[in-house]
Amino acid sequence: MRNLWSVALCAVLLTGCMSAAEHRAAVRDDSADRLTAGKVQREIKVGMTTAQVAEVLGSPNLVSTDEQRREVWVYDKVATESVYSTSTGGLGALILGGAGSGGLIGGGLGGGSYNQGAGAGSTTQRTLTVIIKFDEQSKVRDFAYRQSSF
Repeated sequence: MRNLWSVALCAVLLTGCMSAAEHRAAVRDDSADRLTAGKVQREIKVGMTTAQVAEVLGSPNLVSTDEQRREVWVYDKVATESVYSTSTGGLGALILGGAGSGGLIGGGLGGGSYNQGAGAGSTTQRTLTVIIKFDEQSKVRDFAYRQSSF
């Protein structure tokens, strides 16, 4: 019986205890077609056509030309992630009393409770800028990217 109470007490203590990082991981969208620096590194190669780049990265945010009238594509992505996590844990305290006049031998159940709430919040911004320069045949001649997180 004592082991059953220990297990029940542990279960009550652990209920609702999730860190802000765990909450953030649960809501973060890490879909495969999201534009990332790793995707640019893996997928974009010198010599690719504009159609191949568009297939991998999608439509650019900006299309312009350089001084020699060659196309330059710019992908500019900004992500803001705001997370607020709250956790509440409760502890129903069981107090075993001693024998008293009119009480049960071995103790009775007394009541007590303890509730605690906690919360944490954070906001993170990530930026990724990708610049792809094409040659006269509309093939990638150079590309660069820059990412930041703050």
